Amino acid sequence: VIQKIIGYALKDVDGLLTLDGGFFSNMAEKLVNTDNVTAGINTEVGKKQVAVDLDVIVEYGKDIEDIYNQIKELISTEVNNMTHLDVIEVNVNVADIKTQEEYQ
Repeated sequence: VIQKIIGYALKDVDGLLTLDGGFFSNMAEKLVNTDNVTAGINTEVGKKQVAVDLDVIVEYGKDIEDIYNQIKELISTEVNNMTHLDVIEVNVNVADIKTQEEYQ
């Protein structure tokens, strides 16, 4: 459930093309396969806390630090709002950088 919350929360992050497994783009496209919403998201869930690891592909020319900050804020807010768990760690691995043309 935590992974689905994260997947849905990240679908509109500017500059984030996809998580590893590729189910959404930063252009606010609709989900093509909701079964794939958790691809590229790994979590460790405790009684009161969550740690998150993501593998992402970002858009060439975008500010990676800004993308990370958007990701961290969205995950922390959405997970806490829906589960009352604290997100103590968000690790983002940039697996690749692509242009929009390469991604499509």
